[in-house]
Amino acid sequence: MTKWWALVAICLGTFLLLVDATIVNIALPQIAQSLQSSFTSFQWVVNIYALPLVAFLLIGGALADRYGRRRLFVAALATFAVASLICGFAPSTEVLIVGRAVQGVGGAVMFATSTALIVTSYRGRDVGMAFGVWAAVNGASAAAGPILGGVLTQYLSWRAIFLVNVPVAIVAILLAIRHLSETRNEDVRRFDIPGMVTFTVAIAAITYAVTHAGQAGWADPLTVTLLVTGAAALALFVVVEARSSTPMLDLAVFRSPSFVALMVAITVMQGVAFSRLPYTTVWLESALGLGPVAAGLLGSVPLSAAVLVVALLTGKFLQHLAARVPIGVGLLLVGAGLFLQIGLDAGSTGLALPAGLVVSGVGVGMINPVLTSAAIGALPPSHAGLAGGVVNTFRQLGFAVCTSLFGTVFATGVTTSLTGSGRFTETSAAGLLEGGAAPAVVAAAPPAERSGLDHAVREAFATGVDHVHLIGAVAAVVAAVVVFALVRPAKKAPESLPAPARQAG
Repeated sequence: MTKWWALVAICLGTFLLLVDATIVNIALPQIAQSLQSSFTSFQWVVNIYALPLVAFLLIGGALADRYGRRRLFVAALATFAVASLICGFAPSTEVLIVGRAVQGVGGAVMFATSTALIVTSYRGRDVGMAFGVWAAVNGASAAAGPILGGVLTQYLSWRAIFLVNVPVAIVAILLAIRHLSETRNEDVRRFDIPGMVTFTVAIAAITYAVTHAGQAGWADPLTVTLLVTGAAALALFVVVEARSSTPMLDLAVFRSPSFVALMVAITVMQGVAFSRLPYTTVWLESALGLGPVAAGLLGSVPLSAAVLVVALLTGKFLQHLAARVPIGVGLLLVGAGLFLQIGLDAGSTGLALPAGLVVSGVGVGMINPVLTSAAIGALPPSHAGLAGGVVNTFRQLGFAVCTSLFGTVFATGVTTSLTGSGRFTETSAAGLLEGGAAPAVVAAAPPAERSGLDHAVREAFATGVDHVHLIGAVAAVVAAVVVFALVRPAKKAPESLPAPARQAG
């Protein structure tokens, strides 16, 4: 049993970082009301956590290769614990956002080192078993987030969802120090500083631009400036990586059409299946008046539970199929589940969601067990480590960008519907998106007007969620077509790609 304590430490860290990606969704209305946050501000409470997960995954792998994986894993856990304390005692939205950003940095380094730690800690059949447990913890984390978030928020406080991380992180640190061995890559020569900087600037600028557009519009000068900056930084990143002798990201991996299609699949799946959850929660709690526990049970748990059950029951059998079958079919099911959730109106209740969530969850559960191995199989064996890092990067990229994009879509749908009802100006409509504002506005209206206002608010929030579901459904179907068209058996992956200067993570 002693040998498995190392895996317990790794899984505890993974559980923390993944739970915190979803646990906050249920608490958003309470956070916004408590800290008097605007809609854009509480978007950033979600976005700012995902952003470092994208920007620092590959960087974290490089640092771990050079300075030691256990050392970086323990440092990341400590960083995450301190950041959780900052979030738990945050006196303002600005401080909470800073704490969430630091959490994201710690989470990225934990994620970047976890797979390498498993590979270096176990041998033979134990490696497969360890990865199976680790994958199950990934699925369980997504399922546990909404439940834990709802219970802690409703019966204690939204601050408890952050403070509970601290004792868990301490236990993980002690186990890691005691049971993990230190490993590093002695072949690492230098860091790709230009690549790190340009990649971080590109992702940050694009994400900020999409979020800002929801408040100021796509033609706003700052939005345009950020988009241009992001595009320029991304182009410069490609140039830098192509010319570097030790690139952070070896662009040769993208010569494989199968690998490119799989990156499209993971980006879209993670984005459309999970990034819409914060806005579903806002509808359930702000428009329908449900509590955090009920919102979690109706708006998130059916999806997460289906993902976990399907991955555990069918993952072993799906590995025997050509990768494009479970991944392509899975994306079609994700799209079908989102289509099933379209058609919300003022009379809809939370019971309109679970059936579609289960269908989407089945799709995600089919995709997750095979996608990483398919991505690794699409490349020569020398690129295995790099492929895993790129998969995780694109997974978080999908979540970060889609969270921002869906926030813009949701806000536009709500404000357009409210102004179209004739009961709200554009300014007052935007104000209803703030935490707790909608119920307060309805309650403060004269009794004769409350029914009409309540109907308009419910209709508007349902319209916003509908628009998010429609865009997500179309994207999932398009991604499925790409997968069926481009993904080929692993043996057809190009064998002439040059070996990378180093392997990520």
